[in-house]
Amino acid sequence: MPETPAPRPDEPTEPTFDVHVRGTVFLDIVFTGLDDEPRLGTEVWTSGMGSCPGGIANMAVAAARLGLRTSLSAAFSTDSYGQFCWQTLGEQEGVDLSTSYRAPDWHSPVTVSLAYGGDRAMVTHEHPAPVAEPDEVPRSRSCLVHLAAEPQPWVLRAEAQGSLVFADVGWDSSTQWNPDVLSGLEHCHAFLPNHVEAMRYTRTGSAEEAVAALAERVPVAVVTRGADGAVAVDQSTGESAQVEGLRLEALDATGAGDVFGAGFLTGTLSGWPLADRLAFANLCAGLSVQQFGGSLSAPGWGDIADWWSHLRLGPRTSATATLVRRYGFLDDVLVDHPQRAGESVRRASATLAVLNDLPTGPSAGG
Repeated sequence: MPETPAPRPDEPTEPTFDVHVRGTVFLDIVFTGLDDEPRLGTEVWTSGMGSCPGGIANMAVAAARLGLRTSLSAAFSTDSYGQFCWQTLGEQEGVDLSTSYRAPDWHSPVTVSLAYGGDRAMVTHEHPAPVAEPDEVPRSRSCLVHLAAEPQPWVLRAEAQGSLVFADVGWDSSTQWNPDVLSGLEHCHAFLPNHVEAMRYTRTGSAEEAVAALAERVPVAVVTRGADGAVAVDQSTGESAQVEGLRLEALDATGAGDVFGAGFLTGTLSGWPLADRLAFANLCAGLSVQQFGGSLSAPGWGDIADWWSHLRLGPRTSATATLVRRYGFLDDVLVDHPQRAGESVRRASATLAVLNDLPTGPSAGG
């Protein structure tokens, strides 16, 4: 196990950011409105398409739109795709890129996502970045990582600086689900796998059994179940909770897990009860699948306020009455976030552009 690096004595004591993430940024091109998967020898026309930064950018954008001071460390090519992602994240979404870096003569990683049948299939092209990650880790209240048996040095440094480490885990293409991966939980505050991943790694038969097994290894264990909600145990507060998901029409599930994680992180840093954290994360993920694109679809406080207003003012049924009771905590939460026109952050509708495509003159606001 690598030795945990000690913080430098000249480092400030107060965190600069709420969350720090690092990883690979992809240009995501998402097609929606497909009736079925494309077949060889055919051409399929679709009704929807969007382009946006993807990969680790999904998590960064989801956190930034919820008002978290967000830092991202990643490689960006100097090609058109990389320039688009850099500008979208730094200028449109307000993500701090001071520890990110530009890589000339490198093709930006690209993923094409085909959404149909309530899920998606993806095709990715990527070359390793030709430059090394920076050693610098900004001081942050938390960081979001992909779990590994041997944590990356930057994760150990973040932990040593006092960051709460929130981890998820990717799909194991080998299907071996080696439980040694869980040894990395000793450096984590929270672990948020989906129910398939959780059951495979813990060798259990249900989400409830899996979360109980994980709670023996990490302070906060959360197992997500898609539209069926999530179950969690917080050993640090003695809470356990199970919250149903929202039954919303799904257009594209890309990035829903990242949006859930950002919502849960927001509630954790705000000190909410565990059940409210789960409900809020379910809401954020549910709103995200109504739009296409991982980072494009991440909701802001404006979207959350709109949903809450429509729920309370709409037709009252037994189902909506239950939701109003469950989400009543939003009345207090929304007080802390501006809701006047033009101030609330909402989901974006951006697509791939170059500077010549942007409006010019007084009407452009410049």
